[in-house]
Amino acid sequence: MPKSAYEVLHPERNRSCVVFASPHSGRDYPWSFLRNTVLDEHAIRSSEDAFVDMLFDSAPRFGAAFIKAGAPRAFVDLNRSSDELDPALIEGVRRQGHNPRVASGLGVVPRVVANGRAIYRGKITLEEAQRRIDRYWQPYHDMLQKLLDTAHRRHGQAVLLDCHSMPHEAMDGVARSGMRRPDVVLGDRFGASATAEVVDRIEAAFAAAGFVVTRNTPFAGAYITQAYGRPSRGQHAVQVEIDRSVYMNEALIRPNGDFEAVRGALQQVVREIAQIGQGRQPLAAE
Repeated sequence: MPKSAYEVLHPERNRSCVVFASPHSGRDYPWSFLRNTVLDEHAIRSSEDAFVDMLFDSAPRFGAAFIKAGAPRAFVDLNRSSDELDPALIEGVRRQGHNPRVASGLGVVPRVVANGRAIYRGKITLEEAQRRIDRYWQPYHDMLQKLLDTAHRRHGQAVLLDCHSMPHEAMDGVARSGMRRPDVVLGDRFGASATAEVVDRIEAAFAAAGFVVTRNTPFAGAYITQAYGRPSRGQHAVQVEIDRSVYMNEALIRPNGDFEAVRGALQQVVREIAQIGQGRQPLAAE
């Protein structure tokens, strides 16, 4: 089993209401899992948000907490509800309505990785699926809510920046429409998970660092933004998707020659976002 559900990087002094998170960059693949998959050690990583934890690990320098997953996405998906169980993968699970994520094999315990490639030869037991949820999914979400509660108590509001990466081809449709190809997609569930003020500040931080930004298309936010975005209560959640080709070789799953430059630019983005709610620009509630 993976060694830990998560790791939290705490600032020396908590000065920010923002919590940064990377739920899909875990890369602790246990041998028992690799032995039971039909994929090789490279292919199993294709749905991983590789190196996103490194891109945003400057958050504590600017007074913000940063939580990152230990278990990999192919093992358990922290950006799914714990009840999104796939009957095509897990023995004893009954089909309950139509859930497009589960139907496509991307439930809380995924059946496939990128491009629909199957992870397993057959099914796994419900006990195994529940063990992953209990040992990795639940502790991560317990800690994430604790960090947000602490930020809210100290600062009067909390902002979750849920950090992800997207395949370069995800934006092909946007590029064909004649728009400048976005580097970053911000998802606020079309205004349901964060106020416009918060999202405007986040977009401005990325744009000032030279990133082309769009909102909610094709990624508006999944389970985490839906579950944690409560702007009327002063708790905001925004999903960030960064084009992988900007900083890595997607085929080789390695940082590319621009990685350190992108990481440096993102440090400035993180610094600006960590200042939300501070100084002369207080954060308004809905």
